[in-house]
Amino acid sequence: MPGFCRDCDSITGTAATCPACGSVRLVRHKELFVLNIGHVDCDAFYASVEKRDRPELADVPLIVGGGTRGVVTTCCYVARLYGVRSAMPMFKALALCPKAVVIPPDMAKYVAVSREIRALMETLTPLVQPLSIDEAVLDLSGTEALHGSPPAVTLNKLSRTIERDIGVTISIGLSHNRLLAKLAAERDKPRGYFVFGHDAAAILAPEPVGTLPGIGPAMVKRLGTLGITRIGQLAALDERAARRMLGEEGLSLAARARGEDFRSVHIERDTKSISAETTFAVDLKNPADLEAALWRLTEKLGRRLREEHYAAAGITLKLKTAAFTTRTRSQRLANPTQLPETLFEAGRELLSAEADGTAFRLLGIGASTLCDPALADQGDLADTATPRRAARQAAIDKLRARFGNAAIGHGRALPKAPPSK
Repeated sequence: MPGFCRDCDSITGTAATCPACGSVRLVRHKELFVLNIGHVDCDAFYASVEKRDRPELADVPLIVGGGTRGVVTTCCYVARLYGVRSAMPMFKALALCPKAVVIPPDMAKYVAVSREIRALMETLTPLVQPLSIDEAVLDLSGTEALHGSPPAVTLNKLSRTIERDIGVTISIGLSHNRLLAKLAAERDKPRGYFVFGHDAAAILAPEPVGTLPGIGPAMVKRLGTLGITRIGQLAALDERAARRMLGEEGLSLAARARGEDFRSVHIERDTKSISAETTFAVDLKNPADLEAALWRLTEKLGRRLREEHYAAAGITLKLKTAAFTTRTRSQRLANPTQLPETLFEAGRELLSAEADGTAFRLLGIGASTLCDPALADQGDLADTATPRRAARQAAIDKLRARFGNAAIGHGRALPKAPPSK
């Protein structure tokens, strides 16, 4: 069966160890050298970056997240041994793993590392489709002559380069389509490499239907009422049965269960929204306290819009009450913007209608309608202040890029007295 060594790339035979370097990290599959769709997934990405920058945390449980009332953004594999998981409330995570080190997320740093990794991917093929900050799918068809190795080995070289030069690890899934490559990448983490060929349907058949992407708890429950709990049962539905039991959606569900996926790898991925939100350490109901938090979020939102080369033509305010009821309010802006002041004024107008004495545990603001940044903050004869604000913000961005985010800021961002309850 064709195979290679993950540590030196040597082509291997049937021996249990690599004949060239003695490694036991071998990958074998009968279709290994004819598959060309790779899924790259960083291992516990935020936590891995933090451990890279703080080597003393290498062997300790690490949680990246916010406050005792926030949630786990991600956690390292040591913390996962205690049962900690992403999106878990922090109080529950710390109850499971009281000795964990907790670090607040540093999104600017993670985005920078993500871009470094993407740049390495793009040296292999122009067909790189980012799926999130820490994963992407690559189509390496026709690259064997360019790199002097089949896609399977080229991806392995990429994993070693990322680990050596950037200091984080990735897991790789290899298959003949995007769906199976993603499922493969999830099977052998961390530092994994898994291959799905035409044997995928048989391997997946006994697994729970919730293993498939896009099948959440509600669909799992619905399928369960029909007696379908395993992927193989779903895959066995013919077109007529799938449509009768599950409607038009049943056809795509059964196809995915059989490992069918005809999506191509697209270079660009549309960004539908950019947002920022925070969960408070204590519930807030005082309008001044809520406005102070809103300003910090609009500064963050404006920065993300400028970094990702978008402008906001509309905003959405999100609030979650102490009773976990979510309120969302949206409005169009008179003119597109990237400026925190403009975002703040629009957000404050929406907030004023909701700050009625209700205690809130979460506040967020998002640019739900995105547009070309060339349309933003142009001003007109009746508005000469906006272009000056835009020029001032550009100067602030340059200073922060050179001296750090704390180098300069607006007066309203200065710390105030503890929030009123």
